[in-house]
Amino acid sequence: MQKNLLRLALIVSFGSVIAANASAQGPYDWNQFRGPQRDGICKETGLLQTWPKEGPPLVWKTAGIGGGYSTPSIANGKIFGMSYQADNETVWALDEKNGAKIWETKIAIKGKVGYNEGSRCTPTVDGKNLYVVGVSGDVVCLESAEGKILWQKNFAKDFKGKMMSGWGFSESPLIDGDMVIVTPGADDATLVALDKNTGKTIWASKIEAGGGAGYASVVISEAGGIKQYITWLGKCIVGVNAKDGKLLWRYGANANGTANIPTAIVKNDLVFCSTGYGKGTALVRLIPDGKGGIEAKEVYYLKEQSKDIQNHHGGMVLLGDHVYFGTGHNSGVPCCLEMTTGKVVWKEEKRPGSGSAGVLYADGRLYFRNQDATMNLLEATPKGYNLLGSFKLAEPSGKASWPHPVIANGRLIIRDQDKIFSYSVKAAQ
Repeated sequence: MQKNLLRLALIVSFGSVIAANASAQGPYDWNQFRGPQRDGICKETGLLQTWPKEGPPLVWKTAGIGGGYSTPSIANGKIFGMSYQADNETVWALDEKNGAKIWETKIAIKGKVGYNEGSRCTPTVDGKNLYVVGVSGDVVCLESAEGKILWQKNFAKDFKGKMMSGWGFSESPLIDGDMVIVTPGADDATLVALDKNTGKTIWASKIEAGGGAGYASVVISEAGGIKQYITWLGKCIVGVNAKDGKLLWRYGANANGTANIPTAIVKNDLVFCSTGYGKGTALVRLIPDGKGGIEAKEVYYLKEQSKDIQNHHGGMVLLGDHVYFGTGHNSGVPCCLEMTTGKVVWKEEKRPGSGSAGVLYADGRLYFRNQDATMNLLEATPKGYNLLGSFKLAEPSGKASWPHPVIANGRLIIRDQDKIFSYSVKAAQ
């Protein structure tokens, strides 16, 4: 009898652990930069379709996380991010429910870069671990539960890596199977694939005269039947073979010499890319060259409109045949463009807020987060600009507010330097 009771107690206890672990992971986690598919699209529905004048309800706010531009990621009940704390660069985890700090781990000393408020990278969560790139090129794997460092490398020390300019390494690591894909920017190690469990180098791309690492993050394409990794360098956007890192193609018409920032959009055999500093927007088609490689054929380059149609930073979202983004250098003017033709469908100069804008899509709506801490809610439609709500962050820092907005499990999560705000955007049932 006692043995049966003990067995029952163990079964109940084990079941409770499973249930607790299962409930910890939200159905709409945001585990990496620009979301699960790196496209700025949240699949969650049942969200507020308009906002009251004061904005959606603020559930909690947390201060003291440290300065930086790192967009948070959300997974398994935790919010992850990076910051400067005093003279150190750190990675941290907060409780998704209330913003309470769970752990914080030093990965490096404070960097020496322009706009040196703090880190840029969004932590990438993969199972029990997370992966980050620090401002000075420290690529680190940590346990997500307690923040223990499992392995660490440095772009400059281990790969002779370099940035295209002086604002620090900014990409967010891509996890693909057992590999971590990152961009040291060296001629002999432009992109590298590392074993995600050990940090051991699997392959290194050799791309001459690439110009150092850009500020974008890597995305995956299967164009031409070849799996490839695509990202910006200093002088061009490139695609490398996922098997061995071999350069497949490069395109540089709209590369600028200062900072190529927006992560590219890929769809079938197309790559849509845009940069600031007056260089603008282009579309290339990736075509098999018959020799096991890829030819990047320009579909269009909007050179004549390069000062008007350019995404400085803040990202772009593809919905159907249309791309939505904030256009203009140091400006986030809402814009809708037909991707296959480059035709501007609509653009609205007179929007609330100013400066560059991070963009996100969820449940039929576009979320534009402006540099001055103004949040705008727009209808996601090519029919025209339709503003459905606007509010200013509570207690804005007054500094450049560049982290992208994030939606996870019914909450709109916004970072502004050393503060994080959690708003409820779930509609009443």
